[in-house]
Amino acid sequence: MLLAALVIGSGIAAVQLSPGQVGLQLVENAAATAAGLFAIILMVGPVSGAHFNPVVSLVDAVFGGLSWRDAAAYLPAQVAGCVAGAVLANLMFDRSAVSIATHHRASGAHLLAEVVATAGLVLLIFALARSDRAERAPAAVGAYIGAAYWFTSSTSFANPAITVGRMFSDSFAGIAPASAPAFVAVQMVGGAVGYGLVRLFYPPTAAARAQAAQIVLPHADPAATVNGAQSPASRGVS
Repeated sequence: MLLAALVIGSGIAAVQLSPGQVGLQLVENAAATAAGLFAIILMVGPVSGAHFNPVVSLVDAVFGGLSWRDAAAYLPAQVAGCVAGAVLANLMFDRSAVSIATHHRASGAHLLAEVVATAGLVLLIFALARSDRAERAPAAVGAYIGAAYWFTSSTSFANPAITVGRMFSDSFAGIAPASAPAFVAVQMVGGAVGYGLVRLFYPPTAAARAQAAQIVLPHADPAATVNGAQSPASRGVS
């Protein structure tokens, strides 16, 4: 919910603050998204691993780091959260709770950009996990998405749940329902490409199993905690 409210709300604010200046609007939207994503990953990472993205959750399940049952449970929560975030953003800016987006985006260039954006995000997350740098993920993911607003023509949705949520706000960050299915399809393709790149660059070993539930921030293990301090063995990616 916070992710969608962040993306959509900052887009609405950018248009209001910088009317007619699309480049500046994108700067404002991208900067707010990058900084806010960093913050909300830190906020909920210890609780759920910050699984905001169905593609990341599915790739994690393929790698064996997340059970398929948990991945299936996350999916409706991710989509419902993003739809709720869109409604919340609309209401915070005194708009109708639901306004169906009219911004058509599904050109060939946009779809290619979504493959690239999603593959890069998956590669980034699991590369950090498999190289024992998981603690850097909040900043790295925020920085990547902020940059991808600019180096991809689609402005890097890279997330099926946020794609669905953004249909419900006819704003700077919205996407027309007619464009959304193609976006979701190529995001899944991007996830598959990212999975292949992870296996190519970071071959699986017993010591380097990707687990996105511990990628962003490791869960605290009560059994491994002594006097409130988490033991080294309970941190990082297993």
